[in-house]
Amino acid sequence: MELIFEKSREGRALSILPACDVEIVMPKECRAEAPKLPQLSENDLSRHYTQLMKRTFGVNDGFYPLGSCTMKYNPKINELTAALPGFAGVHPLQEEDTVQGCLTAMKTAEKYLCEITGMDAMTMQPAAGAHGELTGLLLIKAYHEDRGDARRTKIIVPDSAHGTNPASAAMAGFEVVNIPSGEDGCVDLQKLREVCGQDTAGLMLTNPNTVGLFDKNILEITRIVHEAGGLCYYDGANLNAVVGIVRPGDMGFDVIHLNLHKTFSTPHGGGGPGSGPVGCKQLLVDFLPAPYVAEGETLRFEQPEKSIGKVKEFYGNFLVMVKALTYVMMLGREGIPEVAKHAVLNANYMMEGLKDIYKMAYDERCMHEFVMDLSPLKHKTGVSAMDVAKGLLDLGIHPPTMYFPLIVHEALMVEPTETESKETLDAAVAAFRKLYDMACEEPGTLHEAPVSAAVRRLDELSAARNPRINYYAAQASSSKAKAKKEEAR
Repeated sequence: MELIFEKSREGRALSILPACDVEIVMPKECRAEAPKLPQLSENDLSRHYTQLMKRTFGVNDGFYPLGSCTMKYNPKINELTAALPGFAGVHPLQEEDTVQGCLTAMKTAEKYLCEITGMDAMTMQPAAGAHGELTGLLLIKAYHEDRGDARRTKIIVPDSAHGTNPASAAMAGFEVVNIPSGEDGCVDLQKLREVCGQDTAGLMLTNPNTVGLFDKNILEITRIVHEAGGLCYYDGANLNAVVGIVRPGDMGFDVIHLNLHKTFSTPHGGGGPGSGPVGCKQLLVDFLPAPYVAEGETLRFEQPEKSIGKVKEFYGNFLVMVKALTYVMMLGREGIPEVAKHAVLNANYMMEGLKDIYKMAYDERCMHEFVMDLSPLKHKTGVSAMDVAKGLLDLGIHPPTMYFPLIVHEALMVEPTETESKETLDAAVAAFRKLYDMACEEPGTLHEAPVSAAVRRLDELSAARNPRINYYAAQASSSKAKAKKEEAR
């Protein structure tokens, strides 16, 4: 398939918008030359993106067990609600008295999400999970600075946490202290006690963690950190396993981020759209980002007394929040816990169907996801986790997360989510079992997989280390490489 730049023809154009009927004023910051955009007719453009659409794979195409990403089915009513003119057509600079409906939606979402998480207040500004992490850490930093406790410069991050946790802590200006997991896959309490002290600003914990386990010592963990004077941050990326069952606020956590685009069913992937609201206990409310929706005679935007300022323009990804609110209201108090129960049931059902041939990283009851260790299979047959993942493409299944978490070698992390049927899970188990047999009987075949996908196996290592994201730069680089080859000849 040709790239859109390769389809471009000089002088070809399309007319989607009417001609401008006002004076055109160019800004002072205007670039020196026009961007090198492809030139196509509307017909060519439409066909190009239709072809791309046919090559993509999403939850509407088939099973998508991408561990830690919660690629669940998204009810179409969410989209219909977000498309209502009063929501979709609102302008962020409108006066408060003209957007009371939108403010009501935001405040209602905040109240519901606070009830679900056990928090006292929540900002909708952060645009995604990692953005929420940074926001939560800035709240913790502001809290300690406000108390004059400048010595608290360290954030503790277990090795079973999400990979963005250390990066977010570093971006917030903290020193990151990593602690190992115990043999049970949970936080090593002794190591935690050893690193907690007067310089501890807080702890970032993913629970359930990245190997799919709920830490049985969760109350002791938060007690240790609080006794040291630190605050506890809950990475809510895996909340889907416990939503409506237990509340992070009741476990002793002071701040949390939510992934609305995961737990609360709003489509994601390909870089967006996301939303990562941050909830907090009362001791952090004064530091929340501004503006914050406050109640009075009417709803209004307010600047918290010691606000850390804005973390995103305007009020966050508003329509993503509308979708999440629709989801919560559709399920209600009775339906929300069923999400977690079925997510856990589906993950354990799949794990039981595979554990006799694939080694499980932790052979015990999992939560929403489980991690397989394919090291024994690789040692026996030479077939790696990558080979099995690529083989799944030929069987019409999106691969699970590969080589994560880092504490498990040859890891495949599988999250079936609650929206998959027993028939789908049975078919997925059969596919994994078929690939295991292929690895034992004809391993060379899997080294070549995928053979029936739109593209064959890519050189992912080179793509990661030397990405060519600019068409013209890639073209120039290719020309130089060809010239060198000619010289060599």
